Amino acid sequence: MIEEQENCDKAVMVGVATQESPYEKTKEYLKELAFLIETAGGCAVKSFIQRLQYKDPRTFVGSGKLEEIKQYIDSENIEFVVFDDELSPSQLRNIERELKCHIMDRTGLILNIFAQRARTSHAKTQVELAQYQYLLPRLTRMWTHLDRQRGGGGLNMRGPGETQIETDRRIILSKIALLKEKLADIDKQKKVQRKSRESLIRVALVGYTNVGKSTLMNLISKSEVFAENKLFATLDTTVRKVVIDNLPFLLTDTVGFIRKLPHGLIESFKSTLDEVREADVLMHIVDVSHKDFEEQIQVVRQTLKEIFAENKPTIMVFNKTDAYTYIKKDEDDLTPITKENLSLEDIKESWQKESKQPAFFISAKDKVNIELLKEAMYNTIKDMHAKLYPFNNFLY
Repeated sequence: MIEEQENCDKAVMVGVATQESPYEKTKEYLKELAFLIETAGGCAVKSFIQRLQYKDPRTFVGSGKLEEIKQYIDSENIEFVVFDDELSPSQLRNIERELKCHIMDRTGLILNIFAQRARTSHAKTQVELAQYQYLLPRLTRMWTHLDRQRGGGGLNMRGPGETQIETDRRIILSKIALLKEKLADIDKQKKVQRKSRESLIRVALVGYTNVGKSTLMNLISKSEVFAENKLFATLDTTVRKVVIDNLPFLLTDTVGFIRKLPHGLIESFKSTLDEVREADVLMHIVDVSHKDFEEQIQVVRQTLKEIFAENKPTIMVFNKTDAYTYIKKDEDDLTPITKENLSLEDIKESWQKESKQPAFFISAKDKVNIELLKEAMYNTIKDMHAKLYPFNNFLY
């Protein structure tokens, strides 16, 4: 849990524990949600977890838990309640009516962070499109204060609230169409740029958000890509020409993935993700110090599958070994070994047995095993270059 800070928007987090997402797992998910809230400029002060067989279709958590949340936010003067799932328009409307405060779901929060962190015109356009697509089905919630202005009598005349909704819907649909046209033009420009770089092998850094991709990018390319210990520090694709020994190639830093990444963002960031889709080699960066790094690996692989990039040659890089900690078991301790008892050597050995992909354990922060990784990159890129450009092998 993030400690309460001064001058920040206080937020309460809400999650539901089900058979698919047990209580302990839901607690871990809320820790990530707290990090998202901090990244957006708020501070999470309390979490509520409701155990249910299924999420309530009306209020997500049920009326009893909603009343408990209401009592807390009223007593503590809380301004925001953030749910760790995407809420339907009707759920948003029902919850807001009961709690009478700002309600935000996980998708809205991530879109908010992307909007704050977009720097280039390209990124801003992609985020704006995703925001409008998210907003469109939720327009009715924004005009509930006009409900009472409907015409009365048997004719039940359409009131100004509904008229305004229709007007806004047309405006938003028009904006979505314009933004899609703008992104289509950007896509054409990006394709031309990528075509001009076809003679070089392209390596793309992929991974969960905040695993150290940009730090590693800076280290290998000797550049100054923005890096920060916050989620989604990098939204814009950065491409650098890198030379290892006598072998040049292109290294690309891409937006980080996350659990439940909104589908609208994947669609909007199509041209950015094309850099991953069209790369020759992927470097999958993993934060080995994170408790659930294995689940994060699966999230990244699933996202790569969604953009049709899962079968590319991949170098697995386990970063942040400097931050890795474990609990060493005593020799006379006969209790079963858990993940908390595994050393880095244990993880290495286990990974090599289960996977055919080469894996490297590094610390980009302390520059540990970087030269070993560069050597592996050189060999992989050299082999790839020989296959793709057999008549251009004078480089090596």
